Amino acid sequence: MPGNSFGQAFRFTTWGESHGPAIGCVIDGVPPRIPLSEADIQPFLDRRRPGQSRYTTQRQESDEVRIVSGVFEGETTGTPLALVIENQDQRSKDYGDIKDKFRPGHADYTYWQKYGIRDYRGGGRSSARETAMRVAAGAVARRVLAHLLGEEQVAIRGALVQMGADSVDRLRWDWAEVDRNAFFGPDAAMAEIWAARLDEARKNGSSLGAVVEVVAQGLPAGLGEPVYDKLDADLAKAMMSINAVKGVEIGEGFAAAALNGEENADELRMEDDEVAFLSNKAGGVLGGLSTGQDLVVRFAVKPTSSILSPRRTVDRFGQETEIVTKGRHDPCVGIRAVPVGEAMMALVLADHLLRHRGQIG
Repeated sequence: MPGNSFGQAFRFTTWGESHGPAIGCVIDGVPPRIPLSEADIQPFLDRRRPGQSRYTTQRQESDEVRIVSGVFEGETTGTPLALVIENQDQRSKDYGDIKDKFRPGHADYTYWQKYGIRDYRGGGRSSARETAMRVAAGAVARRVLAHLLGEEQVAIRGALVQMGADSVDRLRWDWAEVDRNAFFGPDAAMAEIWAARLDEARKNGSSLGAVVEVVAQGLPAGLGEPVYDKLDADLAKAMMSINAVKGVEIGEGFAAAALNGEENADELRMEDDEVAFLSNKAGGVLGGLSTGQDLVVRFAVKPTSSILSPRRTVDRFGQETEIVTKGRHDPCVGIRAVPVGEAMMALVLADHLLRHRGQIG
Protein backbone atom coordinates (compact mmCIF):
# COMPACT_ATOMS: atom_id res chain seq x y z
CA MET A 1 0.00 0.00 0.00
CA PRO A 2 1.82 3.15 -1.17
CA GLY A 3 0.66 6.66 -0.36
CA ASN A 4 1.37 6.67 3.38
CA SER A 5 3.87 9.55 3.21
CA PHE A 6 3.38 13.31 2.90
CA GLY A 7 5.77 16.17 2.16
CA GLN A 8 9.11 16.59 0.40
CA ALA A 9 11.81 18.37 2.42
CA PHE A 10 9.87 17.67 5.61
CA ARG A 11 8.35 14.24 5.02
CA PHE A 12 6.47 11.96 7.37
CA THR A 13 5.15 8.42 6.99
CA THR A 14 2.49 6.94 9.28
CA TRP A 15 1.84 3.28 10.00
CA GLY A 16 -0.54 1.18 12.07
CA GLU A 17 -4.23 0.29 12.34
CA SER A 18 -7.10 1.22 14.61
CA HIS A 19 -7.10 -2.09 16.49
CA GLY A 20 -3.47 -3.08 16.05
CA PRO A 21 -0.95 -3.05 18.90
CA ALA A 22 0.38 0.43 18.09
CA ILE A 23 0.43 3.31 15.63
CA GLY A 24 3.45 5.38 14.70
CA CYS A 25 5.23 7.62 12.26
CA VAL A 26 8.70 8.30 10.89
CA ILE A 27 9.69 11.89 10.06
CA ASP A 28 12.51 12.70 7.65
CA GLY A 29 14.02 16.14 7.17
CA VAL A 30 13.96 17.43 10.75
CA PRO A 31 16.92 19.83 11.08
CA PRO A 32 19.46 19.01 13.81
CA ARG A 33 19.95 20.78 17.14
CA ILE A 34 16.25 21.53 17.78
CA PRO A 35 15.28 20.95 21.43
CA LEU A 36 12.59 18.26 21.45
CA SER A 37 11.00 15.90 23.94
CA GLU A 38 7.70 14.07 24.40
CA ALA A 39 6.50 17.05 26.44
CA ASP A 40 6.60 19.19 23.30
CA ILE A 41 4.27 16.76 21.50
CA GLN A 42 1.89 15.48 24.16
CA PRO A 43 -0.23 18.65 24.68
CA PHE A 44 -1.34 18.55 21.03
CA LEU A 45 -2.25 14.86 21.29
CA ASP A 46 -4.21 15.58 24.45
CA ARG A 47 -6.39 18.05 22.53
CA ARG A 48 -7.26 15.34 19.98
CA ARG A 49 -7.51 12.47 22.48
CA PRO A 50 -10.86 10.60 22.52
CA GLY A 51 -13.19 10.24 25.48
CA GLN A 52 -12.87 13.79 26.84
CA SER A 53 -16.58 14.66 26.60
CA ARG A 54 -19.89 13.04 25.75
CA TYR A 55 -19.61 14.58 22.29
CA THR A 56 -16.70 12.36 21.20
CA THR A 57 -16.06 8.61 21.06
CA GLN A 58 -15.77 7.06 24.51
CA ARG A 59 -12.78 4.94 23.48
CA GLN A 60 -10.24 5.53 26.26
CA GLU A 61 -6.77 6.07 24.88
CA SER A 62 -4.05 7.95 26.77
CA ASP A 63 -2.24 8.56 23.47
CA GLU A 64 1.09 8.78 25.26
CA VAL A 65 3.78 9.29 22.63
CA ARG A 66 7.32 7.91 22.77
CA ILE A 67 10.26 9.20 20.76
CA VAL A 68 12.25 6.12 19.80
CA SER A 69 14.86 7.62 17.46
CA GLY A 70 16.21 10.92 16.16
CA VAL A 71 16.79 12.68 19.49
CA PHE A 72 19.98 12.64 21.57
CA GLU A 73 20.54 14.55 24.81
CA GLY A 74 17.32 16.50 24.29
CA GLU A 75 18.02 17.67 20.73
CA THR A 76 17.17 16.39 17.27
CA THR A 77 20.10 14.79 15.48
CA GLY A 78 18.99 15.28 11.88
CA THR A 79 18.37 11.54 11.50
CA PRO A 80 14.86 10.04 11.02
CA LEU A 81 12.60 10.82 13.97
CA ALA A 82 10.37 7.89 14.98
CA LEU A 83 7.30 8.26 17.20
CA VAL A 84 5.10 5.49 18.65
CA ILE A 85 1.76 5.38 20.47
CA GLU A 86 0.50 2.13 21.99
CA ASN A 87 -3.17 1.27 21.42
CA GLN A 88 -4.83 0.44 24.74
CA ASP A 89 -8.63 0.26 24.45
CA GLN A 90 -9.51 -1.82 21.38
CA ARG A 91 -12.87 -3.62 21.37
CA SER A 92 -12.62 -5.72 18.24
CA LYS A 93 -15.67 -7.77 19.27
CA ASP A 94 -17.85 -4.72 18.54
CA TYR A 95 -17.21 -5.35 14.85
CA GLY A 96 -17.75 -9.11 14.72
CA ASP A 97 -21.32 -8.79 13.43
CA ILE A 98 -20.29 -6.67 10.45
CA LYS A 99 -17.10 -8.39 9.35
CA ASP A 100 -18.75 -9.54 6.11
CA LYS A 101 -20.91 -6.45 5.54
CA PHE A 102 -19.99 -3.17 3.88
CA ARG A 103 -20.84 -0.13 6.01
CA PRO A 104 -22.45 2.67 3.94
CA GLY A 105 -20.26 5.78 3.86
CA HIS A 106 -17.14 3.85 4.92
CA ALA A 107 -14.18 2.56 2.95
CA ASP A 108 -15.19 -1.09 3.48
CA TYR A 109 -16.37 -1.72 -0.08
CA THR A 110 -13.56 0.15 -1.81
CA TYR A 111 -10.86 -1.53 0.31
CA TRP A 112 -12.38 -4.91 -0.47
CA GLN A 113 -12.49 -4.16 -4.19
CA LYS A 114 -8.89 -2.93 -4.27
CA TYR A 115 -7.13 -5.41 -1.96
CA GLY A 116 -9.48 -8.38 -1.62
CA ILE A 117 -8.96 -8.18 2.14
CA ARG A 118 -9.79 -5.61 4.80
CA ASP A 119 -9.33 -5.13 8.52
CA TYR A 120 -12.95 -4.76 9.66
CA ARG A 121 -11.95 -3.92 13.25
CA GLY A 122 -12.74 -0.23 13.39
CA GLY A 123 -11.78 0.25 9.77
CA GLY A 124 -8.14 -0.77 10.21
CA ARG A 125 -5.90 1.59 8.27
CA SER A 126 -8.84 3.72 7.10
CA SER A 127 -9.76 4.63 10.69
CA ALA A 128 -9.37 8.17 11.99
CA ARG A 129 -7.15 6.60 14.66
CA GLU A 130 -4.32 7.19 12.17
CA THR A 131 -4.72 10.96 12.60
CA ALA A 132 -3.14 10.81 16.06
CA MET A 133 0.21 10.41 14.33
CA ARG A 134 -0.51 13.39 12.08
CA VAL A 135 -1.01 15.45 15.22
CA ALA A 136 2.24 14.13 16.68
CA ALA A 137 4.13 14.92 13.47
CA GLY A 138 2.45 18.32 13.37
CA ALA A 139 3.79 19.10 16.84
CA VAL A 140 7.30 18.41 15.55
CA ALA A 141 6.59 20.65 12.54
CA ARG A 142 5.64 23.44 14.94
CA ARG A 143 9.02 23.08 16.65
CA VAL A 144 10.73 23.36 13.26
CA LEU A 145 8.77 26.54 12.44
CA ALA A 146 9.58 28.03 15.85
CA HIS A 147 13.27 27.13 15.51
CA LEU A 148 13.63 28.69 12.06
CA LEU A 149 11.29 31.68 12.37
CA GLY A 150 11.28 32.43 16.10
CA GLU A 151 9.23 31.10 18.97
CA GLU A 152 6.56 33.80 18.74
CA GLN A 153 6.53 34.28 14.98
CA VAL A 154 3.93 31.81 13.64
CA ALA A 155 0.64 31.00 15.34
CA ILE A 156 -1.50 28.15 13.98
CA ARG A 157 -5.03 27.93 15.38
CA GLY A 158 -8.14 26.04 14.39
CA ALA A 159 -11.81 26.34 15.27
CA LEU A 160 -15.12 24.65 14.52
CA VAL A 161 -17.17 27.26 12.63
CA GLN A 162 -20.23 25.21 11.66
CA MET A 163 -22.00 22.10 12.90
CA GLY A 164 -24.90 20.85 10.85
CA ALA A 165 -26.68 23.96 9.58
CA ASP A 166 -25.62 26.17 12.51
CA SER A 167 -22.67 28.55 11.95
CA VAL A 168 -20.80 30.83 14.35
CA ASP A 169 -21.45 34.56 14.48
CA ARG A 170 -18.13 36.08 13.46
CA LEU A 171 -18.95 39.25 15.39
CA ARG A 172 -18.71 37.11 18.54
CA TRP A 173 -15.45 35.39 17.48
CA ASP A 174 -13.14 34.84 20.46
CA TRP A 175 -10.03 32.68 20.06
CA ALA A 176 -9.81 32.27 23.84
CA GLU A 177 -13.25 30.63 23.80
CA VAL A 178 -11.95 27.79 21.62
CA ASP A 179 -10.28 26.15 24.63
CA ARG A 180 -13.25 26.73 26.93
CA ASN A 181 -15.87 24.50 25.28
CA ALA A 182 -16.03 20.91 24.07
CA PHE A 183 -16.33 21.88 20.40
CA PHE A 184 -13.26 24.07 19.83
CA GLY A 185 -15.81 26.76 18.98
CA PRO A 186 -14.96 30.51 18.98
CA ASP A 187 -18.58 31.53 19.70
CA ALA A 188 -19.79 30.67 23.22
CA ALA A 189 -23.44 31.19 22.38
CA MET A 190 -23.26 28.89 19.37
CA ALA A 191 -21.46 26.23 21.43
CA GLU A 192 -24.60 25.96 23.57
CA ILE A 193 -26.76 25.50 20.48
CA TRP A 194 -24.38 22.86 19.13
CA ALA A 195 -24.57 20.99 22.44
CA ALA A 196 -28.36 20.74 22.19
CA ARG A 197 -28.24 19.74 18.50
CA LEU A 198 -25.61 17.05 19.10
CA ASP A 199 -27.39 15.68 22.17
CA GLU A 200 -30.47 15.23 19.99
CA ALA A 201 -28.45 13.53 17.25
CA ARG A 202 -26.81 11.19 19.78
CA LYS A 203 -30.19 10.31 21.29
CA ASN A 204 -31.45 9.41 17.82
CA GLY A 205 -28.34 7.34 17.07
CA SER A 206 -27.41 9.76 14.29
CA SER A 207 -24.55 12.19 13.56
CA LEU A 208 -23.77 15.69 12.26
CA GLY A 209 -21.27 17.17 9.85
CA ALA A 210 -19.13 20.25 10.46
CA VAL A 211 -16.84 22.90 8.98
CA VAL A 212 -13.39 23.59 10.46
CA GLU A 213 -11.34 26.75 9.91
CA VAL A 214 -7.57 26.82 10.38
CA VAL A 215 -5.58 30.07 10.41
CA ALA A 216 -1.81 30.58 10.35
CA GLN A 217 -0.53 34.03 11.35
CA GLY A 218 2.97 35.50 11.16
CA LEU A 219 4.14 33.83 7.96
CA PRO A 220 6.76 35.40 5.71
CA ALA A 221 5.77 36.21 2.13
CA GLY A 222 6.94 33.93 -0.66
CA LEU A 223 6.43 30.43 0.77
CA GLY A 224 5.21 27.97 -1.84
CA GLU A 225 5.90 27.08 -5.45
CA PRO A 226 4.10 28.92 -8.29
CA VAL A 227 2.91 26.05 -10.52
CA TYR A 228 2.16 22.46 -9.45
CA ASP A 229 3.30 22.74 -5.82
CA LYS A 230 1.34 25.85 -4.96
CA LEU A 231 1.06 26.45 -1.23
CA ASP A 232 -2.74 26.40 -1.44
CA ALA A 233 -2.68 23.26 -3.61
CA ASP A 234 -0.60 21.43 -1.00
CA LEU A 235 -2.88 22.71 1.76
CA ALA A 236 -5.91 21.46 -0.14
CA LYS A 237 -4.32 18.02 -0.52
CA ALA A 238 -3.34 17.99 3.15
CA MET A 239 -6.85 18.80 4.37
CA MET A 240 -8.57 16.50 1.86
CA SER A 241 -6.40 13.63 3.10
CA ILE A 242 -8.03 13.89 6.56
CA ASN A 243 -10.69 11.23 7.15
CA ALA A 244 -14.27 12.30 6.28
CA VAL A 245 -13.26 15.61 4.65
CA LYS A 246 -15.32 16.28 1.50
CA GLY A 247 -14.40 19.85 0.58
CA VAL A 248 -11.68 22.49 1.07
CA GLU A 249 -11.60 26.23 0.42
CA ILE A 250 -8.92 28.90 0.77
CA GLY A 251 -9.82 32.42 1.84
CA GLU A 252 -13.17 33.49 0.40
CA GLY A 253 -13.33 30.10 -1.32
CA PHE A 254 -16.58 29.21 -3.08
CA ALA A 255 -18.14 32.50 -1.96
CA ALA A 256 -15.72 34.30 -4.30
CA ALA A 257 -17.82 33.07 -7.23
CA ALA A 258 -20.59 35.44 -6.13
CA LEU A 259 -18.29 38.50 -5.99
CA ASN A 260 -17.34 40.84 -8.79
CA GLY A 261 -13.76 41.75 -9.59
CA GLU A 262 -13.79 44.94 -7.54
CA GLU A 263 -15.13 43.17 -4.45
CA ASN A 264 -12.70 40.26 -4.72
CA ALA A 265 -9.52 42.30 -5.33
CA ASP A 266 -7.28 42.66 -2.28
CA GLU A 267 -6.05 46.23 -2.80
CA LEU A 268 -2.58 47.31 -1.64
CA ARG A 269 -1.25 50.39 0.13
CA MET A 270 1.96 51.38 1.94
CA GLU A 271 1.99 51.51 5.75
CA ASP A 272 5.20 52.36 7.63
CA ASP A 273 7.23 51.66 4.48
CA GLU A 274 5.71 48.17 4.20
CA VAL A 275 3.20 46.80 1.71
CA ALA A 276 -0.20 46.37 3.33
CA PHE A 277 -3.30 44.63 1.98
CA LEU A 278 -6.70 46.24 2.57
CA SER A 279 -8.51 42.88 2.64
CA ASN A 280 -7.76 39.16 2.49
CA LYS A 281 -10.23 37.53 0.11
CA ALA A 282 -7.35 35.41 -1.24
CA GLY A 283 -6.77 33.82 2.17
CA GLY A 284 -3.08 34.69 2.30
CA VAL A 285 -2.05 33.07 -1.01
CA LEU A 286 -1.51 34.65 -4.43
CA GLY A 287 -0.15 32.63 -7.36
CA GLY A 288 0.58 29.73 -5.03
CA LEU A 289 2.83 31.87 -2.79
CA SER A 290 2.13 33.22 0.68
CA THR A 291 1.42 36.95 0.90
CA GLY A 292 2.43 37.36 4.54
CA GLN A 293 -1.21 37.84 5.52
CA ASP A 294 -3.20 35.34 7.58
CA LEU A 295 -3.35 32.00 5.79
CA VAL A 296 -7.00 30.88 6.01
CA VAL A 297 -8.23 27.36 5.15
CA ARG A 298 -11.64 25.79 5.75
CA PHE A 299 -12.70 22.19 5.24
CA ALA A 300 -16.04 20.42 5.38
CA VAL A 301 -16.38 17.16 7.32
CA LYS A 302 -19.24 14.80 6.50
CA PRO A 303 -21.51 13.35 9.22
CA THR A 304 -19.98 10.33 10.92
CA SER A 305 -20.91 7.25 8.87
CA SER A 306 -21.10 4.94 11.90
CA ILE A 307 -24.67 5.38 13.12
CA LEU A 308 -27.22 3.23 14.96
CA SER A 309 -30.02 3.66 12.42
CA PRO A 310 -30.40 0.52 10.27
CA ARG A 311 -29.04 1.11 6.75
CA ARG A 312 -29.39 -0.99 3.61
CA THR A 313 -26.20 -2.60 2.32
CA VAL A 314 -24.74 -5.76 0.78
CA ASP A 315 -22.22 -8.26 2.07
CA ARG A 316 -19.07 -9.61 0.46
CA PHE A 317 -21.05 -12.60 -0.84
CA GLY A 318 -23.32 -10.35 -2.89
CA GLN A 319 -26.35 -10.65 -0.63
CA GLU A 320 -28.54 -7.64 0.15
CA THR A 321 -28.94 -7.02 3.88
CA GLU A 322 -29.17 -4.33 6.57
CA ILE A 323 -26.52 -3.09 8.95
CA VAL A 324 -26.36 -1.31 12.32
CA THR A 325 -22.93 -0.03 13.33
CA LYS A 326 -22.31 -0.61 17.04
CA GLY A 327 -19.28 0.43 19.04
CA ARG A 328 -17.95 3.81 20.15
CA HIS A 329 -18.02 6.58 17.58
CA ASP A 330 -17.87 10.36 17.39
CA PRO A 331 -21.36 11.79 16.80
CA CYS A 332 -19.56 14.67 15.05
CA VAL A 333 -16.12 13.72 13.78
CA GLY A 334 -15.51 17.38 12.91
CA ILE A 335 -14.81 18.23 16.56
CA ARG A 336 -11.60 16.22 16.84
CA ALA A 337 -10.70 17.21 13.28
CA VAL A 338 -9.76 20.68 14.58
CA PRO A 339 -6.32 19.69 16.03
CA VAL A 340 -5.79 17.44 13.00
CA GLY A 341 -6.35 20.38 10.65
CA GLU A 342 -3.91 22.47 12.68
CA ALA A 343 -1.33 19.69 12.41
CA MET A 344 -1.70 19.40 8.63
CA MET A 345 -1.28 23.18 8.31
CA ALA A 346 1.94 23.01 10.36
CA LEU A 347 3.26 20.09 8.31
CA VAL A 348 2.69 21.88 4.99
CA LEU A 349 4.28 25.09 6.28
CA ALA A 350 7.35 23.31 7.70
CA ASP A 351 7.82 21.49 4.41
CA HIS A 352 7.54 24.67 2.32
CA LEU A 353 9.74 26.66 4.68
CA LEU A 354 12.55 24.10 4.37
CA ARG A 355 12.10 23.96 0.57
CA HIS A 356 12.16 27.77 0.41
CA ARG A 357 15.39 27.98 2.41
CA GLY A 358 16.93 25.30 0.25
CA GLN A 359 16.27 27.27 -2.92
CA ILE A 360 16.36 30.91 -1.82
CA GLY A 361 18.59 30.69 1.25
